[in-house]
Amino acid sequence: MATANDPEQLIVSSIGKGENSSSEINIVREPLLKGEHHAENYSILSAVLPFLFPAFGGLLYGYDIGATSSATISIESATLSGISWYDLSSVQTGLITSGSLYGALIGSAVAFQIADWLGRRRELIVSALFYFLGALVTAFAPVYVILVIGRLLYGVGIGLAMHAAPMYIAETAPSQIRGQLISLKEFFIVFGMLVGYTVGSLLIETVAGWRYMYGVSAPLAVIMGIGMWWLPSSPRWILLCAIQGKGELQGLRENAICCLCQLRGAAIGDSASRQVDDILSELSQLSEEKEATIGEMLQGKCLKALTIGAGLILFQQITGQPSVLYYAAKIFQDAGFSAAADATRASVFLALLKVESWGRLFSFSFYLTLFFPGKE
Repeated sequence: MATANDPEQLIVSSIGKGENSSSEINIVREPLLKGEHHAENYSILSAVLPFLFPAFGGLLYGYDIGATSSATISIESATLSGISWYDLSSVQTGLITSGSLYGALIGSAVAFQIADWLGRRRELIVSALFYFLGALVTAFAPVYVILVIGRLLYGVGIGLAMHAAPMYIAETAPSQIRGQLISLKEFFIVFGMLVGYTVGSLLIETVAGWRYMYGVSAPLAVIMGIGMWWLPSSPRWILLCAIQGKGELQGLRENAICCLCQLRGAAIGDSASRQVDDILSELSQLSEEKEATIGEMLQGKCLKALTIGAGLILFQQITGQPSVLYYAAKIFQDAGFSAAADATRASVFLALLKVESWGRLFSFSFYLTLFFPGKE
């Protein structure tokens, strides 16, 4: 069992230089939502499983990146593709690579329309279903068009999972470790890349190896789907439905308490009812606030945050990093690793570097939380 106490206040004092001049700056860190907040009791095991199965959505996304890097080489091989339509143009190869991204765009657009109605848990179950269908259709595709359709289906799963997984983890994880678990979900994407590159390097010399590369994700999707079916719904989403008048308040409150007890395990004790009431109070405050307009997002602090967020995504794409990851094996071939096996093995080292760099970043952020603890 782990518990944590939230600091009440952070005061930063700075003494100016000089004999007769000094200044003191007091900065009070206030919670985003007003009201009393209590430390949450939880067991480590009960906190891991609600994180693990949603994180499989990220792993399957990363796996697709790594597997596609090797699969495109396998598909275009006259001797190893096992198909008669291996002679693809660069546009056709590009559609195979970007098919999952087009599907993810569709999935993301659909998610914003159905997310609150469907719920985080059921959205992840639907995502696992699209992952499974996409993997099977792609692996058994008899012609090029069916292959692209399979890539689109798989991409819809990516879009739904990337929307629902962070929300489910954030709404079900204990507040003391919420940030770390959401960051670890990103690690699963990077780890998935490593798995995809590794599987690709092992199957690159197998006839029709690309079918197996894409097919491997099917059992992983089954694990994700079964896991999400077993996990309870997000208590916060249940209470949001109550606030929105989508059911009887007392019944939904009891359901939320039951789900929270499943998520926290025996360690939660008798505090489940109080924690649910705290969430209900916060959601009630939020529902009373005036909804922000697009114009308000383009003013003041909102504009600054929007610029930073959009800028990070923009520069990430402008650098060409996604293209390097999807075409890593081809790039290594052009760089001198002429044999497909050598090129795919070099891609594995690229993934290892990404895992190592992510580990350093996570360690840095973890130490920051130790030395500068604060309320989320």
